[in-house]
Amino acid sequence: MTSETIPSGGPAPGRGPVDGQDDTGEDLETGPTRRCIASGESLPTRDLIRFVVGPDNTIVPDIAGRLPGRGLWLRARRDMIETAAQKRLFAKAARGNVSVSPDLADTVAELLRRRCLNHLGLAQRAGLVASGAEKVRAQIATGRTAALVEAADGSQAERQKMGALVPGVPVVDVFTSPELGGAIGRDMAVHVALLPGRLTEMILEDAGKLRGFI
Repeated sequence: MTSETIPSGGPAPGRGPVDGQDDTGEDLETGPTRRCIASGESLPTRDLIRFVVGPDNTIVPDIAGRLPGRGLWLRARRDMIETAAQKRLFAKAARGNVSVSPDLADTVAELLRRRCLNHLGLAQRAGLVASGAEKVRAQIATGRTAALVEAADGSQAERQKMGALVPGVPVVDVFTSPELGGAIGRDMAVHVALLPGRLTEMILEDAGKLRGFI
């Protein structure tokens, strides 16, 4: 654990704006936007990870965006978290002394992975999932497929063939076949197709963030 400090006399953590932007910024086209404390860019929250200062002044990742306190936002990339830690940007944004875990980026990646796979399991129970090459092709034929999830350790040629059946549909390829299988109650899964729904949107958003850590 490393401790970040700023000159004494600043306001306590959680008070005041984060780099000049509060938690009310919103773009009509992209939805809510926040400022990345490392790059200074204002980006849609779907591209960012929120952090808060915990009761013990430790920086805590808030993957679901629900923890109390003023949010400190970083672009969902490993290098952004590492830069923020090395340059003590969390302390600057929080305007107070904070502690940053040396494996914070790995923690964020693992939280994103668990959350995404958990949502995939919920999507399975909600009837939004088709798995296995034949069932995926059958779902694709209905014209309702909103996303493909292809095992990263599966045959690249087969993954490309499946994706070619639904050009323009987003493809998630950040999980292994055992991970996909475990999420949907099977030993392994290589091809998974998702119907439209809020869970599918959340899987795509979290998987997009996770890609920045791989």
